[in-house]
Amino acid sequence: MNALQNLLFRIPKVALLHGKSVGFASQNSRFRNAKPKFLFFLRTIFTKQQSFKRRYLANF
Repeated sequence: MNALQNLLFRIPKVALLHGKSVGFASQNSRFRNAKPKFLFFLRTIFTKQQSFKRRYLANF
């Protein structure tokens, strides 16, 4: 009976654990993809602010 229980329990357990690991993998993938985009966004914002200051404050 114990062997049968292990066999019946193992299949759903593997499917459940696979589903959990896939969820974490996609979450990590989104974070890795968002990091460079965020750094590019910050660099663009600060570059535009500095060029704005140079252009308009130089006239005063």
